[in-house]
Amino acid sequence: MLASLSKNLVLIPMKSWFDNKLTALDKENNNLDQVDWARVIPYILLHLSCLFVISVGFSWTAFIVCVASYLIRMFAITAFYHRYFSHKSFKTNRFVQFFFGFIGTAATQRGPLWWAAHHRHHHKHSDQDDDRHSPNKGFWKSHMLWFLNKKNFPTNYERVKDLTKFKELLWLDRFDILPPIIYAFLMLMLGYLLQAYSPEEGVTAWQILIWGYFISTILLGHVTYSINSIAHCWGSKRFNTGDDSRNNFLLALLTLGEGWHNNHHKFPASAKQGIYWWELDFSYYALWSMKQLGLVWDIKKHDPAQVKKELSS
Repeated sequence: MLASLSKNLVLIPMKSWFDNKLTALDKENNNLDQVDWARVIPYILLHLSCLFVISVGFSWTAFIVCVASYLIRMFAITAFYHRYFSHKSFKTNRFVQFFFGFIGTAATQRGPLWWAAHHRHHHKHSDQDDDRHSPNKGFWKSHMLWFLNKKNFPTNYERVKDLTKFKELLWLDRFDILPPIIYAFLMLMLGYLLQAYSPEEGVTAWQILIWGYFISTILLGHVTYSINSIAHCWGSKRFNTGDDSRNNFLLALLTLGEGWHNNHHKFPASAKQGIYWWELDFSYYALWSMKQLGLVWDIKKHDPAQVKKELSS
């Protein structure tokens, strides 16, 4: 009996770290809104690992790697997880779809189907009772506690039927811990290369790992979560969207354009979230560049006439 209890309390949660298929939703459980502590141990360790910066120290090379790692994965989240997988704001080929799906998963924000399913749910119930991450339920719940509870761990495949036909995306979603592990390993290998062939830089392999993966990932994660929390609390409201979405210039800079959140909630299908020239949207600029190379096409944008109509009403 003791062995069986140990298996249920320890082994099964640990296996579910690596295989999300083992994450089953027990609808008879009355504690679904509580944090699933056994399941979130890797997330806690991710934060604690940043403390190793005390040991590995700082270098400008490590800082540059950290920023580059942040930007490439932020683009994968904003342009592909959000604008492509969640809203189908443009079209691309299957290779590009998987490549940026992999990079997005390496951002350690779960798989693309899980992310898109929850985001589509959010738009359907934004700031209403069934919104899983509305600040109306508490700032920290909207920021991060919502995805740490048992109710929100499984993927709702009914909301992403258009994506389930791609087996490679299902694989990413099921084994979403593998891309971060691979990415962290590549950061470590980059560190060894820099240590061996550019010793004048004064970096170590472990320093590049800590800055390039762990610190970069934590910064990337919390800035992304801020769209659910801060962008529904602080900023300007240009449009009446029936929710609390706001435009926030600082968040727009940090998220490569996602901070124009009120614009987005008014025109969710638009790949261009900045409406005026001064509303910087770096993810859209990158998508436009990819369009010139034939990597993406049929990019959807808001209709200027509709914008004018909405502002005059």
